[in-house]
Order: sequence, then structure tokens, then C-alpha cells
Amino acid sequence: MIKVVLCDDHAMVRRGIRDTLSEAVDIQVVGESGSYSEVREVLRSAACDVLILDLNLPGRGGLEVLSSLRESGSAVRVLIVSMFAEDQYAIRCLRAGAHGYLNKAGDPAELIAAVRTIAQGRKYVTAAVSDMLVNNLAEPSAETLHSTLSERELQTLLKIASGKKLSEIAEELMLSPKTVSVYRARLLEKLKLNNNAELTVYAIRNELV
Repeated sequence: MIKVVLCDDHAMVRRGIRDTLSEAVDIQVVGESGSYSEVREVLRSAACDVLILDLNLPGRGGLEVLSSLRESGSAVRVLIVSMFAEDQYAIRCLRAGAHGYLNKAGDPAELIAAVRTIAQGRKYVTAAVSDMLVNNLAEPSAETLHSTLSERELQTLLKIASGKKLSEIAEELMLSPKTVSVYRARLLEKLKLNNNAELTVYAIRNELV
């Protein structure tokens, strides 16, 4: 039996994933969580083979959960299921230690196949991501400016693009406003932009939000 833990801050999404997985007799959902702190507690108390993880979590995001698991040497395998476009996030997540990436708009049948594949010790990518990887090998393209952002800088960009104030971002990321201001300054420098409006336009044009 493949034991799965879900981590997504939207209860309706968790319900949909759980219902989809219930169609597979060899997969069992053993825990659910809606944040970084909750998933840590669940993983301490429940045996887990595959963690299905959202990227956009309150506070510390999915990429930081990935980083934490990698640093702790956890054997849990991670499938990212996100609303973010595959061409912008899939390869970044795989490089960060994820074992698979699915878009929430994809076919639910792929979810079961992905969990089974990952539980067997292999990686799972969709045909679209596979094509991207092959194309990158054949014709390496110049890196985008946002590919150089750290996870915190990327999180700050996404929250600015969603209209949040620096004080709100600081509270959500559990950081000081001064630290968030530093991340914003680095964003402006790395992306060669001047203000929050330009950051928002950049995020939209590059399909980051």
C-alpha cells in the first residue's frame, strides 16, 4: 500500500485529490495538512511514501518544504501539484528535489499514475515537461532573469504581484519588514525594474502568477 500525505491550504482541493486517489486500491491517504508547520507535524506522526505538495502555501511555501526535507535527509518522495504553469516551475521544482510535477488543470487520471511511479523510486513528468527537458538538452536556452531568484525572492515577487503590502508579506513569511524590503530591493536589481507595478507586470508577462 502506498501511503500518501496531502499538503494544500485549500480544503476543497485536498478533498478532490483524496477522492481521486480513493479510486486506486493500492493508495491510501494517511494525513492532510494546510501549511508548512502542519505538514511537519503530520510527517512526524504518519508513515508516508509520497507527499503531494502545493507550491503556494501560507507562510513558508512548497519549495521551502522541499528544501527542509532534503536537508533533513527525508526518504519521503514529493509530487508537486500546483496551479503554476509547468514551463515556469516544473524544472525548478525538479532541480529543488521534487520527484514529479503536475498542474492542477491536468487530467486527474495522471495523479494516480504519478503517485505510483514516484513510489516506485522513479520520477514522473508530463509529456509537456519531458519535451521541455529534451529541448533544453538539445538547444540550451538563455536563462530568464527570474531563474536567478532565490526561493524567498521568488515568494516575495509572487506576493507583491498579488497586491500584498510589504507588512502583509512580512507577516505571511514570518519575517521582519526590513528583511522583506531587502528581498524587494534584490528583486528590483536582479530583474532590472524600478517599482512594484513593474514587478507585477513582469510576473504576469512571464506567467509566474
